[in-house]
Amino acid sequence: MTDHTLTRNSTSIPHSVWAAEALRCAEREAADSLDITLYELMQRAGEAAFSLAREIYPDTAHWLILCGHGNNGGDGYVVARLAQAAGISVTLLAQESDKPLPEEAHAAREAWLNAGGVIHSTQTVWPEETELIIDALLGTGLQSAPRENIARLIELANLHSAPVFALDIPSGLNAQTGTTPGAVIHAAHTLTFIALKPGLLTGKARDVVGRLHHHALGLESWLAAQTTAISRADASQLVHWLPTRRPTSHKGDHGKLVIIGGDHGTAGAIRMTSEAALRAGAGLVRVLTHMENIAPIITARPELMVHELTPETLDESLHWADVVVIGPGLGQTAWGKQALRKVENINKPMLWDADALNLLAINPDKRHNRVITPHPGEAARLLNCRTTEIEADRLLSAQRLVKRYGGVVVLKGAGTVVACEAGAITIIDAGNAGMASGGMGDVLSGIIGALLGQALSLYDAACAGCVAHGAAADKLAARFGTRGMLATDLFSTLRRVVNPDVIDVDHD
Repeated sequence: MTDHTLTRNSTSIPHSVWAAEALRCAEREAADSLDITLYELMQRAGEAAFSLAREIYPDTAHWLILCGHGNNGGDGYVVARLAQAAGISVTLLAQESDKPLPEEAHAAREAWLNAGGVIHSTQTVWPEETELIIDALLGTGLQSAPRENIARLIELANLHSAPVFALDIPSGLNAQTGTTPGAVIHAAHTLTFIALKPGLLTGKARDVVGRLHHHALGLESWLAAQTTAISRADASQLVHWLPTRRPTSHKGDHGKLVIIGGDHGTAGAIRMTSEAALRAGAGLVRVLTHMENIAPIITARPELMVHELTPETLDESLHWADVVVIGPGLGQTAWGKQALRKVENINKPMLWDADALNLLAINPDKRHNRVITPHPGEAARLLNCRTTEIEADRLLSAQRLVKRYGGVVVLKGAGTVVACEAGAITIIDAGNAGMASGGMGDVLSGIIGALLGQALSLYDAACAGCVAHGAAADKLAARFGTRGMLATDLFSTLRRVVNPDVIDVDHD
């Protein structure tokens, strides 16, 4: 079976993302505005797919094309005709149906037959010489598991040694949610048309999309005139969030941050959050924790100011700080609860994570000066539902969290989703499987907290922090791989990432 390990997306793909249903409705409007027929758009899609597949796999001589009974299948018929005209041997298998094909797909099918093409039954034995599989089975309208006959083709494609090139979206992947309700194509490459869809960037997308490519099909001018609430954020944007510092700036200009947590036995969590804040550029970082944690933290990182958490030190620190981070290692005893009760009454930018979120789930409140950073399990507790419900629609879950708790929500996971009360949503296009290890969330809290202290809004700090966090991990993965990555390993690359104006001379 082909290795379908994800290659990170090219920064040439757009940063705007369209809700899948909105894009389906807008496609005809876009074509009409530019005096283009939908059939011409299908021709353009097929031409773009054929050109890219030929570019990536120039030495393949026999293509197997799987066509569904919709417009995604129509794209496949166009690819088949172009491939055959280029001298490539084509075996085309088409799904049978009692329903008529859509008008455009029917025209593409007839063009294939008129060019001497042959349509084989989906029961046909696949030729042994197949070198590339084109997936044109299911498009962006998928809402449920593929039917048995389609699922069988998907499974055969996944088991085959030839790579799979998916048209628009891997068949079986939900274009809006990124869920896979049944069988799903594991593509080596996916070429999506017109605009990005959320399901290509979050949920199970990273397991199945492979390398993602985009083609606007000539609709660039129309797309540029539109607005969408969803966006994609990657490392290329850090330079806009993190400009070069003034030569005369001093530590007071870059934020005074207090970080509260570290119950008995959890010095590691608060230490990682605190050092991450320093590495992300915080001017001054004060830690309030248990007495037993003070010496280990200062020994490990003497630049931190570490004090015992008492009512007096908490009052003084909350008055001193520009930004408050609470939760890493906080615990759920009276010690942590008392600290949280004082923090929740201040009107400064703050971030709540870990046990602060577990306590919030018990006593919900809504405030506009707070970032919360739940993983799916914590999100489920905050919404009093199951984790599977969170993962079933990550964008909707983030919106529900914002509606209930206010401020900004960072729903962590593959394709982290950031949402705010104004309605904007950003999907973070950075990070890798190496981040599936303890302490990564603590590091993220410190990064976002530090950026809050550097004059970024709650939403921008959350987006930039998530990107910097993922980009730092991507630099490590590029050098060492993903297995064995530790949260503290990110400190070595985080400094580079949060200084995007510095040229990376040694490729760390």
